[in-house]
Amino acid sequence: MQMDDISSLSRKTLRADTEERLKAAAKFVYDGKFVRHSDTVALLQSVIKPYDIVNIEGDNQKQADFLAKCLCKVDPKVINNLHMVQSVISLPEHIKVFEKGIAKKLDFSFSGTQAGAIAELIASGTAELGAIHTYLELYGRYFVDLTPRVALVAGVQADSQGNIYTGFSTEDTPSIVEAAKFKQGIVIFQVNEITDRIPRVDIPSDWVDFIIQSPKPFYIEPLFTRDPALITDAQVLRGMMAIKGIYAEYNVKRLNHGIGFDTAAIELMLPTYGEELGLKGKICTHFVLNPHPTLIPAIESGWVKSVHCFGGELGMEDYVAAHSDIFFNGPDGTLRSNRAFSQVAGHYATDMFIGGTLQIDKWGNSSTATAARVSGFGGAPNMGCNANGRRHSSEAWLKCGAEAAGKSEAIGALSRGKKLVVQLAETFREKLAPGFVEELDAVKLAKNAGLPIEPVMIYGDDLTHIVTEEGIAYLHKCRDMEERMAAVRGVAGYTEIGMSADPAETRRLRELGIIRTREDLGISIEKANRSLLAAKNMRDLVEWSHGLYHPPVRYKTW
Repeated sequence: MQMDDISSLSRKTLRADTEERLKAAAKFVYDGKFVRHSDTVALLQSVIKPYDIVNIEGDNQKQADFLAKCLCKVDPKVINNLHMVQSVISLPEHIKVFEKGIAKKLDFSFSGTQAGAIAELIASGTAELGAIHTYLELYGRYFVDLTPRVALVAGVQADSQGNIYTGFSTEDTPSIVEAAKFKQGIVIFQVNEITDRIPRVDIPSDWVDFIIQSPKPFYIEPLFTRDPALITDAQVLRGMMAIKGIYAEYNVKRLNHGIGFDTAAIELMLPTYGEELGLKGKICTHFVLNPHPTLIPAIESGWVKSVHCFGGELGMEDYVAAHSDIFFNGPDGTLRSNRAFSQVAGHYATDMFIGGTLQIDKWGNSSTATAARVSGFGGAPNMGCNANGRRHSSEAWLKCGAEAAGKSEAIGALSRGKKLVVQLAETFREKLAPGFVEELDAVKLAKNAGLPIEPVMIYGDDLTHIVTEEGIAYLHKCRDMEERMAAVRGVAGYTEIGMSADPAETRRLRELGIIRTREDLGISIEKANRSLLAAKNMRDLVEWSHGLYHPPVRYKTW
Protein backbone atom coordinates (compact mmCIF):
# COMPACT_ATOMS: atom_id res chain seq x y z
CA MET A 1 0.00 0.00 0.00
CA GLN A 2 1.32 3.44 -0.97
CA MET A 3 1.64 6.30 1.53
CA ASP A 4 -1.13 8.26 -0.24
CA ASP A 5 -3.46 5.29 0.17
CA ILE A 6 -2.67 5.10 3.90
CA SER A 7 -3.35 8.84 4.33
CA SER A 8 -6.62 8.53 2.42
CA LEU A 9 -7.71 5.57 4.55
CA SER A 10 -6.89 7.51 7.73
CA ARG A 11 -8.98 10.46 6.59
CA LYS A 12 -11.91 8.28 5.57
CA THR A 13 -11.82 6.41 8.87
CA LEU A 14 -11.77 9.63 10.90
CA ARG A 15 -14.60 11.10 8.84
CA ALA A 16 -16.63 7.93 9.12
CA ASP A 17 -16.21 7.95 12.90
CA THR A 18 -17.35 11.56 13.03
CA GLU A 19 -20.41 10.78 10.90
CA GLU A 20 -21.31 7.92 13.24
CA ARG A 21 -21.18 10.25 16.22
CA LEU A 22 -23.24 12.92 14.49
CA LYS A 23 -25.82 10.32 13.47
CA ALA A 24 -26.09 9.11 17.07
CA ALA A 25 -26.74 12.70 18.20
CA ALA A 26 -29.22 13.58 15.43
CA LYS A 27 -32.29 12.79 17.57
CA PHE A 28 -31.43 15.70 19.89
CA VAL A 29 -31.15 18.28 17.11
CA TYR A 30 -33.78 20.75 15.85
CA ASP A 31 -33.53 23.37 13.10
CA GLY A 32 -30.24 22.01 11.84
CA LYS A 33 -27.74 22.57 14.67
CA PHE A 34 -29.66 23.47 17.80
CA VAL A 35 -30.05 21.34 20.92
CA ARG A 36 -32.17 22.05 23.99
CA HIS A 37 -30.09 22.57 27.11
CA SER A 38 -32.03 19.79 28.84
CA ASP A 39 -30.60 17.32 26.28
CA THR A 40 -26.97 18.37 26.69
CA VAL A 41 -25.80 15.45 28.84
CA ALA A 42 -27.37 12.96 26.44
CA LEU A 43 -25.77 14.80 23.52
CA LEU A 44 -22.34 14.54 25.11
CA GLN A 45 -22.80 10.81 25.70
CA SER A 46 -23.61 10.44 22.00
CA VAL A 47 -20.59 12.24 20.58
CA ILE A 48 -17.81 11.59 23.13
CA LYS A 49 -16.09 8.21 23.45
CA PRO A 50 -13.63 6.84 26.03
CA TYR A 51 -10.03 7.99 25.57
CA ASP A 52 -11.05 10.95 23.39
CA ILE A 53 -9.02 14.14 23.51
CA VAL A 54 -11.55 16.73 24.71
CA ASN A 55 -11.26 20.47 25.16
CA ILE A 56 -13.55 22.41 27.51
CA GLU A 57 -12.95 26.06 26.78
CA GLY A 58 -11.41 27.34 29.97
CA ASP A 59 -9.73 30.67 29.31
CA ASN A 60 -8.22 33.25 31.62
CA GLN A 61 -11.66 34.84 31.74
CA LYS A 62 -14.35 33.27 29.53
CA GLN A 63 -15.60 29.84 30.61
CA ALA A 64 -17.75 27.23 28.83
CA ASP A 65 -19.15 26.61 32.30
CA PHE A 66 -22.51 25.06 31.37
CA LEU A 67 -20.84 22.46 29.16
CA ALA A 68 -18.31 21.76 31.92
CA LYS A 69 -21.14 21.08 34.39
CA CYS A 70 -22.86 18.79 31.89
CA LEU A 71 -19.68 16.81 31.21
CA CYS A 72 -19.49 16.09 34.94
CA LYS A 73 -22.97 14.53 34.72
CA VAL A 74 -22.24 11.91 32.05
CA ASP A 75 -22.10 8.25 33.05
CA PRO A 76 -18.46 7.25 33.80
CA LYS A 77 -19.31 3.76 32.55
CA VAL A 78 -20.10 5.27 29.15
CA ILE A 79 -17.44 8.01 29.01
CA ASN A 80 -14.12 7.57 30.80
CA ASN A 81 -10.35 7.98 30.48
CA LEU A 82 -10.73 11.27 28.60
CA HIS A 83 -7.62 13.28 27.84
CA MET A 84 -8.44 16.90 28.70
CA VAL A 85 -6.54 19.63 26.87
CA GLN A 86 -7.35 23.20 27.91
CA SER A 87 -5.39 26.33 28.57
CA VAL A 88 -6.83 27.17 32.00
CA ILE A 89 -8.18 24.97 34.80
CA SER A 90 -10.28 27.33 36.89
CA LEU A 91 -13.70 25.86 37.69
CA PRO A 92 -14.54 23.16 40.28
CA GLU A 93 -16.01 21.11 37.40
CA HIS A 94 -12.59 21.01 35.74
CA ILE A 95 -11.46 19.02 38.79
CA LYS A 96 -14.64 16.96 39.30
CA VAL A 97 -14.38 15.44 35.84
CA PHE A 98 -11.22 13.67 37.08
CA GLU A 99 -12.58 12.82 40.52
CA LYS A 100 -15.56 11.09 38.87
CA GLY A 101 -13.34 8.99 36.61
CA ILE A 102 -14.63 10.64 33.44
CA ALA A 103 -11.20 12.06 32.61
CA LYS A 104 -7.76 10.65 33.31
CA LYS A 105 -5.05 12.69 31.57
CA LEU A 106 -4.46 16.46 31.58
CA ASP A 107 -2.46 18.91 29.48
CA PHE A 108 -2.89 22.58 30.46
CA SER A 109 -1.19 25.98 30.87
CA PHE A 110 -2.50 27.72 33.99
CA SER A 111 -4.69 26.79 36.94
CA GLY A 112 -4.82 29.63 39.46
CA THR A 113 -7.45 28.81 42.09
CA GLN A 114 -7.39 25.08 41.25
CA ALA A 115 -3.60 24.72 41.59
CA GLY A 116 -3.79 22.90 44.92
CA ALA A 117 -6.53 20.56 43.71
CA ILE A 118 -4.50 19.61 40.63
CA ALA A 119 -1.49 18.79 42.81
CA GLU A 120 -3.70 16.47 44.88
CA LEU A 121 -5.15 14.78 41.78
CA ILE A 122 -1.67 14.06 40.47
CA ALA A 123 -0.25 12.94 43.81
CA SER A 124 -3.14 10.51 44.34
CA GLY A 125 -2.89 9.08 40.82
CA THR A 126 -6.41 10.28 40.00
CA ALA A 127 -5.03 12.36 37.13
CA GLU A 128 -2.05 11.81 34.88
CA LEU A 129 -0.23 14.98 33.88
CA GLY A 130 0.98 15.25 30.32
CA ALA A 131 2.72 18.63 30.61
CA ILE A 132 2.34 22.19 31.86
CA HIS A 133 2.55 24.30 28.70
CA THR A 134 2.81 27.92 27.75
CA TYR A 135 -0.30 29.08 25.90
CA LEU A 136 1.40 29.15 22.51
CA GLU A 137 2.95 25.77 23.12
CA LEU A 138 -0.44 24.21 23.89
CA TYR A 139 -2.17 25.91 20.95
CA GLY A 140 0.61 24.63 18.72
CA ARG A 141 0.05 21.08 19.94
CA TYR A 142 -3.69 21.38 19.14
CA PHE A 143 -2.51 21.34 15.52
CA VAL A 144 -0.01 18.50 15.97
CA ASP A 145 -0.56 15.72 18.50
CA LEU A 146 -3.17 17.12 20.95
CA THR A 147 -5.97 17.86 18.48
CA PRO A 148 -9.37 17.90 20.24
CA ARG A 149 -11.74 15.18 19.03
CA VAL A 150 -14.56 17.11 20.68
CA ALA A 151 -14.42 20.83 21.52
CA LEU A 152 -16.81 22.36 24.08
CA VAL A 153 -16.67 26.12 23.58
CA ALA A 154 -18.53 29.33 24.43
CA GLY A 155 -19.95 32.20 22.40
CA VAL A 156 -22.13 35.20 23.10
CA GLN A 157 -24.72 34.73 20.36
CA ALA A 158 -25.71 32.39 17.55
CA ASP A 159 -27.90 33.35 14.62
CA SER A 160 -30.60 31.16 13.08
CA GLN A 161 -28.08 29.80 10.55
CA GLY A 162 -25.65 28.71 13.24
CA ASN A 163 -23.04 31.45 12.85
CA ILE A 164 -21.36 32.45 16.12
CA TYR A 165 -20.54 35.84 17.60
CA THR A 166 -17.86 35.39 20.26
CA GLY A 167 -17.99 39.04 21.29
CA PHE A 168 -15.73 41.16 23.44
CA SER A 169 -13.77 38.25 24.92
CA THR A 170 -12.99 35.85 22.07
CA GLU A 171 -9.77 34.57 23.71
CA ASP A 172 -9.01 30.92 22.79
CA THR A 173 -12.11 30.12 20.74
CA PRO A 174 -10.64 30.42 17.20
CA SER A 175 -7.60 28.26 18.04
CA ILE A 176 -9.72 25.51 19.58
CA VAL A 177 -12.42 25.45 16.91
CA GLU A 178 -10.12 25.54 13.91
CA ALA A 179 -7.89 22.76 15.25
CA ALA A 180 -10.86 20.51 16.04
CA LYS A 181 -13.06 21.13 13.03
CA PHE A 182 -10.38 20.86 10.36
CA LYS A 183 -9.32 17.48 11.75
CA GLN A 184 -12.87 16.13 11.51
CA GLY A 185 -13.60 16.93 15.14
CA ILE A 186 -16.94 17.83 16.68
CA VAL A 187 -17.59 21.40 17.87
CA ILE A 188 -20.28 22.16 20.44
CA PHE A 189 -21.08 25.76 21.40
CA GLN A 190 -22.89 27.05 24.43
CA VAL A 191 -24.23 30.54 23.72
CA ASN A 192 -25.94 33.15 25.83
CA GLU A 193 -28.55 33.91 23.19
CA ILE A 194 -29.97 32.68 19.89
CA THR A 195 -31.11 35.53 17.67
CA ASP A 196 -32.00 36.26 14.04
CA ARG A 197 -28.97 38.49 13.45
CA ILE A 198 -25.59 38.77 15.12
CA PRO A 199 -23.25 41.83 15.13
CA ARG A 200 -20.54 39.97 13.20
CA VAL A 201 -19.60 36.40 12.28
CA ASP A 202 -16.63 35.26 14.36
CA ILE A 203 -17.08 31.51 13.76
CA PRO A 204 -18.94 30.46 10.59
CA SER A 205 -21.79 27.98 10.90
CA ASP A 206 -20.09 25.24 8.89
CA TRP A 207 -17.39 25.06 11.61
CA VAL A 208 -20.10 24.33 14.20
CA ASP A 209 -21.93 21.06 14.81
CA PHE A 210 -24.22 21.78 17.77
CA ILE A 211 -25.46 24.94 19.51
CA ILE A 212 -27.05 25.08 22.95
CA GLN A 213 -28.51 28.16 24.58
CA SER A 214 -27.29 27.81 28.16
CA PRO A 215 -29.65 28.56 31.07
CA LYS A 216 -27.54 31.57 32.03
CA PRO A 217 -24.67 33.57 30.46
CA PHE A 218 -21.21 32.06 30.67
CA TYR A 219 -18.96 33.14 33.51
CA ILE A 220 -16.28 35.79 32.97
CA GLU A 221 -13.52 36.45 35.51
CA PRO A 222 -12.26 40.08 35.73
CA LEU A 223 -8.73 38.74 36.05
CA PHE A 224 -6.82 41.89 35.17
CA THR A 225 -8.79 44.38 37.26
CA ARG A 226 -6.83 45.98 40.11
CA ASP A 227 -8.32 48.49 42.56
CA PRO A 228 -5.97 51.50 42.77
CA ALA A 229 -6.96 51.89 46.44
CA LEU A 230 -4.94 48.75 47.21
CA ILE A 231 -1.70 49.93 45.62
CA THR A 232 0.98 50.49 48.26
CA ASP A 233 3.78 53.05 48.55
CA ALA A 234 6.29 50.22 48.06
CA GLN A 235 4.67 49.37 44.73
CA VAL A 236 4.82 53.03 43.76
CA LEU A 237 8.55 53.05 44.58
CA ARG A 238 9.23 49.98 42.45
CA GLY A 239 7.19 51.54 39.67
CA MET A 240 9.20 54.76 39.82
CA MET A 241 12.47 52.84 39.61
CA ALA A 242 11.17 50.79 36.68
CA ILE A 243 9.98 53.86 34.77
CA LYS A 244 13.16 55.86 35.30
CA GLY A 245 15.73 53.05 35.31
CA ILE A 246 14.31 50.83 32.56
CA TYR A 247 11.47 52.35 30.52
CA ALA A 248 13.23 55.71 30.10
CA GLU A 249 16.71 54.19 29.89
CA TYR A 250 15.77 52.06 26.87
CA ASN A 251 12.89 54.11 25.39
CA VAL A 252 10.60 51.10 25.58
CA LYS A 253 7.62 51.72 23.33
CA ARG A 254 6.27 48.22 22.63
CA LEU A 255 5.60 46.09 25.67
CA ASN A 256 3.50 43.64 27.64
CA HIS A 257 2.46 44.20 31.25
CA GLY A 258 1.77 41.13 33.36
CA ILE A 259 -0.97 40.90 35.99
CA GLY A 260 -0.44 42.65 39.30
CA PHE A 261 -0.45 45.77 41.40
CA ASP A 262 3.13 46.69 40.46
CA THR A 263 2.31 47.06 36.78
CA ALA A 264 -1.02 48.72 37.66
CA ALA A 265 0.98 51.32 39.60
CA ILE A 266 3.22 51.93 36.58
CA GLU A 267 0.19 52.43 34.33
CA LEU A 268 -1.29 54.93 36.78
CA MET A 269 1.98 56.87 37.06
CA LEU A 270 2.45 57.47 33.34
CA PRO A 271 0.29 60.65 33.36
CA THR A 272 2.03 61.92 36.52
CA TYR A 273 5.60 60.73 37.08
CA GLY A 274 6.09 59.82 33.43
CA GLU A 275 4.86 63.25 32.38
CA GLU A 276 7.21 64.87 34.89
CA LEU A 277 10.15 63.01 33.33
CA GLY A 278 9.14 64.17 29.84
CA LEU A 279 8.59 60.63 28.59
CA LYS A 280 5.29 61.02 26.74
CA GLY A 281 5.72 59.76 23.19
CA LYS A 282 9.04 58.13 24.11
CA ILE A 283 7.74 55.12 26.06
CA CYS A 284 4.61 52.97 26.40
CA THR A 285 2.98 53.70 23.05
CA HIS A 286 2.06 50.18 21.91
CA PHE A 287 0.77 47.56 24.35
CA VAL A 288 -0.12 43.89 24.14
CA LEU A 289 -2.40 43.32 27.14
CA ASN A 290 -6.02 42.97 28.18
CA PRO A 291 -7.93 46.25 28.49
CA HIS A 292 -6.68 47.03 32.00
CA PRO A 293 -8.90 49.61 33.74
CA THR A 294 -5.73 51.14 35.24
CA LEU A 295 -4.59 52.00 31.71
CA ILE A 296 -7.54 54.39 31.26
CA PRO A 297 -5.77 57.56 32.56
CA ALA A 298 -2.79 56.94 30.24
CA ILE A 299 -5.12 56.45 27.27
CA GLU A 300 -7.10 59.59 28.15
CA SER A 301 -3.84 61.53 28.53
CA GLY A 302 -2.70 60.59 25.02
CA TRP A 303 0.11 58.22 25.96
CA VAL A 304 -1.18 55.09 24.24
CA LYS A 305 -1.43 54.60 20.48
CA SER A 306 -2.45 50.94 20.26
CA VAL A 307 -3.55 47.99 22.42
CA HIS A 308 -4.06 44.44 21.18
CA CYS A 309 -5.89 42.25 23.68
CA PHE A 310 -5.59 38.60 24.72
CA GLY A 311 -9.19 38.78 25.94
CA GLY A 312 -11.68 41.30 27.23
CA GLU A 313 -12.09 42.66 30.74
CA LEU A 314 -15.46 42.74 32.46
CA GLY A 315 -16.81 46.29 32.66
CA MET A 316 -14.54 47.70 29.94
CA GLU A 317 -16.88 46.89 27.02
CA ASP A 318 -18.27 50.41 26.51
CA TYR A 319 -14.94 52.12 27.07
CA VAL A 320 -13.15 49.94 24.53
CA ALA A 321 -15.98 50.35 22.00
CA ALA A 322 -15.58 54.12 22.26
CA HIS A 323 -11.83 53.92 21.50
CA SER A 324 -11.53 52.06 18.21
CA ASP A 325 -8.50 54.22 17.39
CA ILE A 326 -6.69 52.43 20.26
CA PHE A 327 -8.20 48.93 20.39
CA PHE A 328 -8.76 46.34 17.66
CA ASN A 329 -12.51 46.73 17.21
CA GLY A 330 -14.56 45.24 14.39
CA PRO A 331 -16.88 47.12 12.01
CA ASP A 332 -19.64 46.30 14.51
CA GLY A 333 -17.80 48.45 17.06
CA THR A 334 -16.83 45.77 19.55
CA LEU A 335 -13.45 44.34 20.46
CA ARG A 336 -12.05 41.29 18.71
CA SER A 337 -9.55 39.76 21.10
CA ASN A 338 -7.39 36.75 20.27
CA ARG A 339 -5.12 35.09 22.79
CA ALA A 340 -2.98 33.26 20.22
CA PHE A 341 -2.28 36.41 18.17
CA SER A 342 -1.49 38.41 21.31
CA GLN A 343 0.89 35.69 22.47
CA VAL A 344 2.68 35.83 19.11
CA ALA A 345 2.82 39.63 19.33
CA GLY A 346 4.13 39.48 22.89
CA HIS A 347 6.77 36.95 21.90
CA TYR A 348 8.08 38.63 18.75
CA ALA A 349 6.71 42.16 18.37
CA THR A 350 7.32 43.64 21.82
CA ASP A 351 10.61 44.87 23.27
CA MET A 352 9.83 44.21 26.92
CA PHE A 353 7.90 41.94 29.24
CA ILE A 354 7.48 43.15 32.80
CA GLY A 355 5.55 41.30 35.48
CA GLY A 356 5.55 40.07 39.04
CA THR A 357 6.65 36.77 40.49
CA LEU A 358 6.53 34.94 43.82
CA GLN A 359 10.05 33.55 44.04
CA ILE A 360 13.48 34.18 42.52
CA ASP A 361 16.38 31.85 43.26
CA LYS A 362 20.06 32.73 43.67
CA TRP A 363 20.67 32.25 39.93
CA GLY A 364 17.77 34.45 38.82
CA ASN A 365 15.28 31.73 37.86
CA SER A 366 11.75 32.68 38.87
CA SER A 367 8.44 30.89 39.39
CA THR A 368 4.91 31.37 40.70
CA ALA A 369 4.63 27.69 41.71
CA THR A 370 4.71 26.63 45.34
CA ALA A 371 5.43 23.23 46.87
CA ALA A 372 1.79 22.12 46.92
CA ARG A 373 0.31 24.04 43.97
CA VAL A 374 0.56 23.06 40.29
CA SER A 375 -0.32 26.55 39.10
CA GLY A 376 1.26 26.70 35.66
CA PHE A 377 2.34 29.99 34.15
CA GLY A 378 0.11 30.74 31.14
CA GLY A 379 1.86 32.94 28.63
CA ALA A 380 4.58 34.45 30.80
CA PRO A 381 7.35 32.19 29.42
CA ASN A 382 6.43 33.30 25.88
CA MET A 383 6.34 36.96 26.86
CA GLY A 384 9.34 36.65 29.16
CA CYS A 385 12.01 35.16 26.97
CA ASN A 386 14.50 36.34 24.41
CA ALA A 387 12.91 35.35 21.09
CA ASN A 388 15.86 34.06 19.11
CA GLY A 389 13.80 33.89 15.94
CA ARG A 390 13.40 37.68 15.87
CA ARG A 391 14.84 39.44 12.82
CA HIS A 392 13.62 43.07 13.10
CA SER A 393 15.31 45.70 15.21
CA SER A 394 14.27 48.50 17.54
CA GLU A 395 16.08 50.98 19.75
CA ALA A 396 15.34 49.18 23.04
CA TRP A 397 16.17 45.72 21.64
CA LEU A 398 19.46 46.85 20.13
CA LYS A 399 20.58 48.72 23.24
CA CYS A 400 19.87 45.79 25.56
CA GLY A 401 21.72 43.48 23.18
CA ALA A 402 24.73 45.81 23.02
CA GLU A 403 24.92 45.90 26.82
CA ALA A 404 24.82 42.12 27.15
CA ALA A 405 28.01 40.34 28.13
CA GLY A 406 30.38 40.12 25.18
CA LYS A 407 28.43 42.95 23.47
CA SER A 408 26.83 40.43 21.12
CA GLU A 409 24.67 37.38 21.60
CA ALA A 410 25.51 36.12 18.11
CA ILE A 411 28.34 33.83 17.06
CA GLY A 412 31.06 35.81 15.38
CA ALA A 413 30.90 39.55 14.75
CA LEU A 414 27.19 39.66 13.89
CA SER A 415 24.92 42.23 15.56
CA ARG A 416 22.08 40.97 17.68
CA GLY A 417 19.64 42.56 20.08
CA LYS A 418 18.02 41.28 23.26
CA LYS A 419 14.52 41.52 24.65
CA LEU A 420 14.09 43.16 28.04
CA VAL A 421 12.61 40.66 30.51
CA VAL A 422 11.86 42.27 33.86
CA GLN A 423 10.66 40.73 37.11
CA LEU A 424 9.16 42.95 39.81
CA ALA A 425 9.61 41.33 43.20
CA GLU A 426 8.97 42.04 46.85
CA THR A 427 11.84 40.89 49.05
CA PHE A 428 9.21 39.71 51.53
CA ARG A 429 5.64 38.90 50.57
CA GLU A 430 2.52 38.28 52.64
CA LYS A 431 3.09 36.37 55.89
CA LEU A 432 6.78 37.30 55.56
CA ALA A 433 7.39 34.69 52.87
CA PRO A 434 10.75 35.53 51.26
CA GLY A 435 10.72 36.52 47.62
CA PHE A 436 14.33 35.33 47.17
CA VAL A 437 15.19 31.73 47.98
CA GLU A 438 18.10 29.29 47.70
CA GLU A 439 15.91 26.87 45.78
CA LEU A 440 12.57 27.48 44.07
CA ASP A 441 9.54 25.68 45.49
CA ALA A 442 9.09 24.53 41.90
CA VAL A 443 11.87 21.99 42.51
CA LYS A 444 10.01 20.38 45.40
CA LEU A 445 6.74 20.58 43.50
CA ALA A 446 8.26 18.63 40.60
CA LYS A 447 9.26 15.87 43.02
CA ASN A 448 5.89 15.82 44.81
CA ALA A 449 3.86 15.73 41.60
CA GLY A 450 6.22 13.48 39.65
CA LEU A 451 6.89 16.14 37.01
CA PRO A 452 9.76 15.46 34.61
CA ILE A 453 10.88 19.12 34.68
CA GLU A 454 10.48 21.89 37.24
CA PRO A 455 7.70 24.41 36.44
CA VAL A 456 9.95 27.44 36.11
CA MET A 457 8.22 30.56 34.78
CA ILE A 458 11.22 32.65 33.64
CA TYR A 459 14.64 31.06 33.30
CA GLY A 460 17.54 33.11 34.65
CA ASP A 461 19.34 33.33 31.31
CA ASP A 462 16.29 35.09 29.80
CA LEU A 463 15.94 37.54 32.70
CA THR A 464 17.54 40.94 32.10
CA HIS A 465 16.32 42.99 35.09
CA ILE A 466 15.07 42.47 38.64
CA VAL A 467 13.33 45.38 40.39
CA THR A 468 12.86 45.35 44.17
CA GLU A 469 12.50 48.10 46.78
CA GLU A 470 16.31 47.83 47.14
CA GLY A 471 17.03 48.74 43.54
CA ILE A 472 17.45 47.34 40.02
CA ALA A 473 19.78 44.51 39.03
CA TYR A 474 20.80 44.74 35.35
CA LEU A 475 21.56 41.05 34.98
CA HIS A 476 22.27 41.10 31.26
CA LYS A 477 25.34 43.26 31.92
CA CYS A 478 26.94 40.62 34.14
CA ARG A 479 30.06 38.97 32.70
CA ASP A 480 29.76 35.59 34.40
CA MET A 481 27.54 33.57 36.72
CA GLU A 482 29.35 34.70 39.87
CA GLU A 483 28.74 38.34 39.01
CA ARG A 484 25.13 37.55 38.16
CA MET A 485 24.55 35.84 41.50
CA ALA A 486 26.14 38.80 43.28
CA ALA A 487 23.74 41.14 41.46
CA VAL A 488 20.76 39.06 42.60
CA ARG A 489 22.06 39.12 46.19
CA GLY A 490 22.56 42.87 45.97
CA VAL A 491 18.83 43.60 45.51
CA ALA A 492 17.44 40.75 47.64
CA GLY A 493 17.14 42.83 50.83
CA TYR A 494 17.03 41.13 54.22
CA THR A 495 16.23 37.68 52.87
CA GLU A 496 18.70 34.85 53.43
CA ILE A 497 19.97 35.43 49.88
CA GLY A 498 20.31 39.17 50.41
CA MET A 499 22.04 38.83 53.78
CA SER A 500 24.80 36.82 52.11
CA ALA A 501 25.71 39.76 49.85
CA ASP A 502 29.21 41.22 50.21
CA PRO A 503 28.82 45.02 50.68
CA ALA A 504 32.10 45.66 48.85
CA GLU A 505 30.94 43.54 45.91
CA THR A 506 27.60 45.33 45.83
CA ARG A 507 29.38 48.71 45.78
CA ARG A 508 31.55 47.54 42.90
CA LEU A 509 28.46 46.46 40.95
CA ARG A 510 26.87 49.85 41.58
CA GLU A 511 29.98 51.52 40.18
CA LEU A 512 29.69 49.32 37.08
CA GLY A 513 26.00 50.17 36.69
CA ILE A 514 24.98 46.54 37.18
CA ILE A 515 23.06 47.52 40.32
CA ARG A 516 21.32 50.87 40.68
CA THR A 517 19.56 51.94 43.85
CA ARG A 518 16.90 54.62 44.16
CA GLU A 519 19.69 56.99 45.26
CA ASP A 520 21.63 56.16 42.09
CA LEU A 521 18.50 56.92 40.09
CA GLY A 522 17.83 60.19 41.92
CA ILE A 523 14.49 59.05 43.32
CA SER A 524 13.35 60.62 46.58
CA ILE A 525 11.75 58.22 49.04
CA GLU A 526 9.54 61.08 50.28
CA LYS A 527 8.01 61.37 46.83
CA ALA A 528 7.36 57.62 46.45
CA ASN A 529 3.78 57.46 47.65
CA ARG A 530 0.25 57.11 46.39
CA SER A 531 -0.02 60.80 45.55
CA LEU A 532 1.65 59.90 42.22
CA LEU A 533 -1.28 57.71 41.14
CA ALA A 534 -3.46 59.36 38.50
CA ALA A 535 -6.44 57.43 39.93
CA LYS A 536 -6.52 56.47 43.59
CA ASN A 537 -9.64 54.32 43.60
CA MET A 538 -12.18 52.69 41.28
CA ARG A 539 -14.41 55.75 41.27
CA ASP A 540 -11.54 57.83 39.92
CA LEU A 541 -11.18 55.35 37.06
CA VAL A 542 -14.87 55.73 36.23
CA GLU A 543 -14.47 59.51 36.17
CA TRP A 544 -11.37 59.27 33.92
CA SER A 545 -13.44 57.08 31.56
CA HIS A 546 -16.24 59.68 31.37
CA GLY A 547 -18.60 57.10 32.80
CA LEU A 548 -17.84 54.42 30.19
CA TYR A 549 -16.08 52.04 32.59
CA HIS A 550 -18.49 49.94 34.65
CA PRO A 551 -16.61 48.14 37.45
CA PRO A 552 -17.79 44.64 38.39
CA VAL A 553 -20.06 44.68 41.45
CA ARG A 554 -17.35 43.35 43.75
CA TYR A 555 -15.25 46.47 43.05
CA LYS A 556 -18.00 49.07 43.26
CA THR A 557 -18.05 50.45 46.78
CA TRP A 558 -20.08 53.63 46.27
